[in-house]
Amino acid sequence: MRKTSNQTSIWRTRLPLAPLALALCALLGGCSMIPAYQRPAAPVAGQFPTLKADVAQTAGNKAAADLRWQDYFSDPALRRLIALALDNNRDLRVSVLNIEQARAALQIARANQLPAVNGVISGSRTPNTSGGTTSVYTGGLMVSAWEIDFFGRLQALKEQAQAQYLATAEARKAAQISLVATVANAWLALVADEELLDLSKRTLATREDSLKLTRLRFEQGSASELDLRQAESLVESARATLAQQVRQRAQDENALVLVLGQGLPDDARQALRQTRLNQATLPEVPVGLPSELLIKRPDIRQAEQSLIAANANIGAARAAFFPTISLTTGIGSASSSLSGLFKSGSWGYTMSPQLSVPIFNAGRTQAGVETAQAARDIAVAQYEKAIQSAFREVADALAGRDTLGDQLQAQQALVKATARQTELSDLRYRNGVASYLDWLDAQRSLFTAQQALVQTRLSQLQTQVTLYKVLGGGWTDTVVAAQPKPNP
Repeated sequence: MRKTSNQTSIWRTRLPLAPLALALCALLGGCSMIPAYQRPAAPVAGQFPTLKADVAQTAGNKAAADLRWQDYFSDPALRRLIALALDNNRDLRVSVLNIEQARAALQIARANQLPAVNGVISGSRTPNTSGGTTSVYTGGLMVSAWEIDFFGRLQALKEQAQAQYLATAEARKAAQISLVATVANAWLALVADEELLDLSKRTLATREDSLKLTRLRFEQGSASELDLRQAESLVESARATLAQQVRQRAQDENALVLVLGQGLPDDARQALRQTRLNQATLPEVPVGLPSELLIKRPDIRQAEQSLIAANANIGAARAAFFPTISLTTGIGSASSSLSGLFKSGSWGYTMSPQLSVPIFNAGRTQAGVETAQAARDIAVAQYEKAIQSAFREVADALAGRDTLGDQLQAQQALVKATARQTELSDLRYRNGVASYLDWLDAQRSLFTAQQALVQTRLSQLQTQVTLYKVLGGGWTDTVVAAQPKPNP
């Protein structure tokens, strides 16, 4: 069937011109309005403040960011809990899903640069001058309103989406680092709770035995009622402390269960009863320079990728000042009857380019550029704040590392001296040289010193964990949920 004049107006022949025109449009693209990116200078000092010399970085003493958490934590029970948290923690799952969402958004931005090809079949019937109707049926492949990215608007949006994807991936790494440290600190706190609970139970038992002895001596007339009431107050004080320790342990276990994403395993409970803080050892890690945090801290890299995304968005906003070129084209068959489609002699193509030039929009385009520039300036401030926060976290951890060791030694000496003082007070009281009040004060001082020793040891270990975390330690590629990679 030969084409009518109406059909010829819809589908033109000479098909080889279509791909040549599309190739020419593709070659015209490539201009970019994105400002040249420059990393802002780090607004911190060139060295960390420290009271002691830094640990040398040797082959056996790796930097924190290069030291796997499996190698940093030697306790098998703690390593198993960290692995469980990486499997089950809901916040980490959200971080992984955010990567998937950002990856899909990046794929959409990339797809917008390419034409969308649709299969189309349509038909129309219109009255003609002879009183009848004219039928036209078309079918084929159609590209509708494909924007030719001559001024780089779509490219800028693609680069923005890619930077946002990379920022989300860095956020996932930062979430894992934080999770590893949180599990470790929660486990150490639970170990300390067990020690304090055991100390409170032993102290209560000792004071109850002393109360029985004092009551017996009171009944025999060798002790005053004041001694009896003081002994009773000491017992009740220990009982109140024990109740407080039971509550604190339950709350710390609940906190650990939350970050684990499941209940505490039975083998972990058994290990908890056998673990003591003085058995825990954590390796020293070198600190390095503040400039190294820019490449070792995922949260800083995340802030920089957000800055790059905001910078790319300025290019998309600037491109709105320039004309938009779009193309609608198709290739297919046209016939006056539905049965004549796709037969020999019915094929052709159509091409309809469109140029849209912005003339007046009441300053909307300029406001868009100013908004994008303000967003970039905000991202710069957030990037600099991330660096300053990281610097402060490392400095605080170093202050703790440099002082808690000396504090622990002093606290250990205090416990030893107070224990000896209690022995001498008990001996002097039994021999009638010292008063019962002196013995009670010695008991209180010993209990307080023993509690402070456990807390100081806990603070020292948690500070080491925190220093490992703030230096970028805790991220490895051996994670349960695989990180998606951007398409090439």
